[in-house]
Amino acid sequence: MTTPGRGLHGHVLETLGPAIAAGTYPPGSVLRTDELAQRFEVSRSVMREAVRVLESMHLVESRRRVGVTVRPKAEWNVYDPQVIRWRLAGADRPHQLRSLTVLRSAVEPAAAGLAARHATADQCADLTECALGMVATSRGHQLEAYLVHDVAFHRVILNASGNEMFARLGDVVAEVLAGRTHHEVMFEDPDPAAVTLHVQVAEAVREGDALRAEQLTREITVGALQELDILAP
Repeated sequence: MTTPGRGLHGHVLETLGPAIAAGTYPPGSVLRTDELAQRFEVSRSVMREAVRVLESMHLVESRRRVGVTVRPKAEWNVYDPQVIRWRLAGADRPHQLRSLTVLRSAVEPAAAGLAARHATADQCADLTECALGMVATSRGHQLEAYLVHDVAFHRVILNASGNEMFARLGDVVAEVLAGRTHHEVMFEDPDPAAVTLHVQVAEAVREGDALRAEQLTREITVGALQELDILAP
């Protein structure tokens, strides 16, 4: 998972990044590094380091004699976990959650089917352990504890697929799940039906039943979209 920048430039990023993602600085806006350095009370070198990170995410580009320009949204690295986190913190959260959940619905069922064919014994054991952890924390308003097991479950599915492209989406899925929890786009306790489906997916993967694993995972993602209709319309 991409982590926030450290030190002074990290402080700048945690303010400037969400502001760009939220549209406070719309595409085409020119940011002067000298002015930003004064505003954040940091050195020019710290400000340049923060800008380099934003450039790596394709949020901005630096031009000599022009300054730092905010790039169009279509050019942003929308798969960067930090960009996802910043976008989920803004007013565009419902649209962002829906977009990411639709992505999950396209990828995760296929990944689960592949996992049923390729998962190792250790991965099957990990998946079962994650599912049981979800069951154990699904009551009593333990959403943070539940989130840990939920994220781990979906990482195992993506990794066990044997497809390196799917595996690289683990951080993206983790940010979606964390965003739902941290921005209260979850019921106080997870849907019991969804918890049961995770247990059944673990069973299907362990038994090598690819079709069932894929179908059950699709039910999970459909349920997640339905929850968004209620909690983040």
